[in-house]
Amino acid sequence: MKKAMIIFGFCIAAWGFVNTPIVKQYVAGLNHQALPAIKETDSLYQSIKNNAPTYEKPPSDAKIDRVWKAIPGYNGIKVDIRASYKNMKKNGVFDEKKLVFTQIRPKVHLNDLPASPIYRGHPDKPMVSFIINVAWGNEYLSDMLATLKKHNVSASFFLEGNWVKKNPELAKMIVSAGHEVGNHSYSHPDMAKLTAAHAREQMVKTNEIIEASTEKKCHLFAPPSGSYRDETVKIADELKMKTIMWTVDTVDWKKPTPETLINRVMNKIDNGAMILMHPTEPTAASLDRLITLIKQKNYKIGTVSDLLKEERIIINKTN
Repeated sequence: MKKAMIIFGFCIAAWGFVNTPIVKQYVAGLNHQALPAIKETDSLYQSIKNNAPTYEKPPSDAKIDRVWKAIPGYNGIKVDIRASYKNMKKNGVFDEKKLVFTQIRPKVHLNDLPASPIYRGHPDKPMVSFIINVAWGNEYLSDMLATLKKHNVSASFFLEGNWVKKNPELAKMIVSAGHEVGNHSYSHPDMAKLTAAHAREQMVKTNEIIEASTEKKCHLFAPPSGSYRDETVKIADELKMKTIMWTVDTVDWKKPTPETLINRVMNKIDNGAMILMHPTEPTAASLDRLITLIKQKNYKIGTVSDLLKEERIIINKTN
């Protein structure tokens, strides 16, 4: 027992000595001097350091654009020289595929901006979104959902409240398939012509029905036919919803041929594009080919919420 107590006391004393400020400072100084000193004279380290500016991008603040209204911010990237060196040290040669980046957030975020509609994601983000407004077209939903599942694509479905009330199982099916749901008013009115009270009622009632049916809260609002006024956008903002418009319109309600619809989209698609569609026969027939062509152009396809996030997609040095 006495021997155990002596050993225990010795361990405590040793721990206390090692953790004194003087010893900590000395060890830290050795670590700080040793690693950089070796690296600074290393050709690989110098190569990473010299090449780093080529791959780095400054962050981009969210802003109100004169044409596109609210545009989200986008993270910048900076090369982590130490981590990149460690990643390449085994082979001892510079390899851009083994660069390690840290992301730098912008100073101004989407939530910092005054209430404003959103027509697109950031123009440097190689991602697009499908906006699918649903107030009718039940017969085409299953095929569209099957195609989205086949390609592992998540879309944003904006649901009319009255439609959800009549089709709660379809609304649940959309959510169960991993898609985002948003508010598309209750009865598809011209929101620009409604009083503030009626506009709020349309949004609140729809939010309540969607949450009751799917257990999902709506954070996005898409006004029917894209009709709104400033007051509409402010009311949505007060209800913690962003007003979502679109960049590219399929005009699928006019029943174009699948080829016409595909060409219409592919001729206008760009970084950050939001593509408006509905559950229609031409969209159901076009969707498989459309997704394939979009992916061939190296665009990711995600929900509107994914598109509006600031996280930078790092594919190669051009990003």
